[in-house]
Amino acid sequence: MHRGFKEEAKRLALEVRQEIGLDAYGPLDPLLLANEYGVDVYQLSELGNYGCSDAALSYFADDEAAAFSAALIPIGTGLVILDNDNHAATRRRSSVAHEMAHVLLEHQFTVAILGPDGCRAVEREIEEEAEWFGGELLITYTAAMMLARRNASDAEVARRYGVSQRRAAMRMNASGARTVVTRQRATRRS
Repeated sequence: MHRGFKEEAKRLALEVRQEIGLDAYGPLDPLLLANEYGVDVYQLSELGNYGCSDAALSYFADDEAAAFSAALIPIGTGLVILDNDNHAATRRRSSVAHEMAHVLLEHQFTVAILGPDGCRAVEREIEEEAEWFGGELLITYTAAMMLARRNASDAEVARRYGVSQRRAAMRMNASGARTVVTRQRATRRS
């Protein structure tokens, strides 16, 4: 991530939420966000209706379900998200938010989905930005600070925002909200 990106992400997340009528504290519906930006979301299980083989569907539904969460796919001049609906709803929310982060950050498609070795080809900085911004969209820094002041547990944060406990812990800890609140409390005691 480039210098200053996290501050930009805080500001942009609040702007995007405001555009769709959501404040800094409410849970975000990534599917609604996608719809607002004209990005259709297709479920992996629906691909059979479009000629995808049962073997391919089974591979990502059963054999390698963990290998694929979601993908942003350019089609003509538009974009669609392919969502692996075999995953838990909490993971799917994070996955769609991540893909929408690519859209909102206007990331360019400069690499193929698969590299010459058959593995995913990704640009690390772009993926890190999308991961961070997707988390900021789901749980803003402003909300994380409020929850840290209330001593909310990861489980409480996860329930409130419809994310996994892992995602909740990442936002509460990596955002620095808990550290800032702990330091503020220590300063007041001194």
